[in-house]
Amino acid sequence: MIIGIHQRTWLRRVALGLAACVFVAGTASQAAAQEPAKPADATPPAPDPDKVTLNFFKGTEIGGLVDGYYDYFSTKSDGLYRNFDTKHNAFTLNMAEIWVAKTPASDSPVGYKVRLNYGPAASNLIAFAEPGGPLVNVEEAYGSFLAGKAQFDFGKFVTNAGAEVIEAKDNWNYSRSLLFALAIPYYHAGLRMNYTANDKVSFMVGLVNGWNNVQENNTGKTFMASATLKPSGDFSIIENYIVGPETADNATTRNLSDTVLTYTASPKLALMGNFDFGSDGGAGWSGVALYAKFSGKKASITPRWEYVSDGDQFMTGVKQNLKEFTTTLELKGADNFLWRIEYRGDFSDQNVFTSDTGALKSSQHSISFGLLYSFSSKS
Repeated sequence: MIIGIHQRTWLRRVALGLAACVFVAGTASQAAAQEPAKPADATPPAPDPDKVTLNFFKGTEIGGLVDGYYDYFSTKSDGLYRNFDTKHNAFTLNMAEIWVAKTPASDSPVGYKVRLNYGPAASNLIAFAEPGGPLVNVEEAYGSFLAGKAQFDFGKFVTNAGAEVIEAKDNWNYSRSLLFALAIPYYHAGLRMNYTANDKVSFMVGLVNGWNNVQENNTGKTFMASATLKPSGDFSIIENYIVGPETADNATTRNLSDTVLTYTASPKLALMGNFDFGSDGGAGWSGVALYAKFSGKKASITPRWEYVSDGDQFMTGVKQNLKEFTTTLELKGADNFLWRIEYRGDFSDQNVFTSDTGALKSSQHSISFGLLYSFSSKS
């Protein structure tokens, strides 16, 4: 084969180019082999403390409320068997609260809640069993830890029992029911676990000092359990059970079964029932409260009817049967601002209500005006 001069020149150029590439590649490989390897950084960088703090507090709620009222009783004396709204013919600041709370989550399993309560409701009624105690103005103070579906709380917390709570803004009526005032505790101190199986079933178990005592008054402990069932989004059943010795000498055991049923029939109508059965030694008590709430955009009306039997005079000190009927008109003003106007009649089969003249009567009637304002960083 005969190769021309131009072809020979082109072949020489290709050969020289290939030789140069091989030389450069070899030199780079040799240099890389001779260069010592950099040691891997075994310690990750320390977390930024500012970011850790921000992540912990980003789910924190800060809130507060102010609750004031005016009551006028037909007996012209302070109301009997009433909680919090007890003063006759006086403008009263019932309670002022502030709270800080963080609900534990899967990415931040530590939480807490501290709720401070000031006013006659805290000092005269909620802490009646521990007057002047170190936590008289601390309604709740506990730490929480989330482990999977179980949340553990340790400290002081309000009771799970009852259809109503201490804060009037979260109740359907302004005045608290007879069952709330007489049949159940306000708070406990100890350890509890809440377990959420799914969106329809959850449980609670707890071991506490007893009813309304941070400082233990005996050598026993009180056991609590609760089950919440939600067969549908409109209907729920809550069953609470509390058992344990409450006297200083552990002489008797107190039992309480508390059931709450709630049904939302429509956006404008909700129904609720509360049933309590209790005993302590040879004494027993029972009661039922029925509610209906008719709601509109700016107003709602809530009638409530109750029957309470204190046949062994454990709750009231008098062997009697009590009834009460309440109708509450709620008016919604600006954001987080509520007016409650309420008529209530209390009736007994005994003459237990004292009038301003000293005469005993079998009934008392009242008109209440409640003013409620609350705020929350989450609303």
